[in-house]
Amino acid sequence: MAYLQQAPAWFLWLASLGALYVAAFLPRLLVYLTHCLRRPEDLRLRYGTWAVVTGPTSGIGQSVALELARRGLNLVLVDLDAANLHEVSGTIMSRHAVQTMAVVFDLSLVSTPKGDEALRRLRDAVKKLDVGILVNNAGIAKPGAVFLHEADVEAWVRMIRVNLWAVTEVTAAVLPGMLRRGRGAIVNMGSASSEGINSFPLHTMYSATKRYVAQFSRSLYVEYKSKGIDVQCQAPFFVGTTMASGFAAAWRSSALVPTADTYARAAVGWIGKGGPLCVPNLRHRLLGWYLAAVPGGVQDWFCLRENLRHRKMLRRATSPRASACRPHGHGMPSE
Repeated sequence: MAYLQQAPAWFLWLASLGALYVAAFLPRLLVYLTHCLRRPEDLRLRYGTWAVVTGPTSGIGQSVALELARRGLNLVLVDLDAANLHEVSGTIMSRHAVQTMAVVFDLSLVSTPKGDEALRRLRDAVKKLDVGILVNNAGIAKPGAVFLHEADVEAWVRMIRVNLWAVTEVTAAVLPGMLRRGRGAIVNMGSASSEGINSFPLHTMYSATKRYVAQFSRSLYVEYKSKGIDVQCQAPFFVGTTMASGFAAAWRSSALVPTADTYARAAVGWIGKGGPLCVPNLRHRLLGWYLAAVPGGVQDWFCLRENLRHRKMLRRATSPRASACRPHGHGMPSE
């Protein structure tokens, strides 16, 4: 007590502020842990026997598809490359006693004649199936760390089509069947770049498209909850995938970045839980709670500094001089 009486006012103020923050943080942690400790739900029984996954041939999408198959769900796999779809289908069926169906669909062609034809094939495929879960996972981050004026307009159009437009179109294609059956779950992969960080400069379009996904999910959650359909945006920080390598190293610390398989287990476990916006991975949750205590201006400064540093590194690596000096092994690609 005597020590506290002698402590300076600024120390007592900071200690009080810290105690208040911990008091606000603990209930959320307990809610998260309660969800995690519950017995895993039978997703087939609750939602249906089939799941649709976009972008299932690598990264989070592939791991989520494998985790859903482990839970006993048959899969409709949607991707632009037929060979990759064939390969991942074989991998899934060799490990789990489920059925798969492949739909070749280049999501960057949404709202074009080729895209409309692929969307019709997807509608026809799901019409015959008991589709209970949709995972809108496909997304692109290219052209990476650039100022808005530096990238070709076509790059932004492609990003908008895949990250935003395709999510809308595929959801609209799957929803009617869920409504007829009175059950279903839609999981849209968002990003902490729009939900957990004050701003994300040099990746402005990427985070803006993910902001759309979050708001789209929130509104659909309100619209369809009473009809037995759970809609959720999952907003992870970085996961150990190829896409993550396109972002600054400060965000890719191994202590903060789970593997795709680790993330997928949490992601599938949180389907139908946590409301319209959730962060399934515990490490990501802790990071988000920490950042919530950091002033927005400090976040802006840090993100801009790190992303500028990453941009400079990428430009150096892709310069003609660097390409000329880079050794190429026999049979290896030149990039």
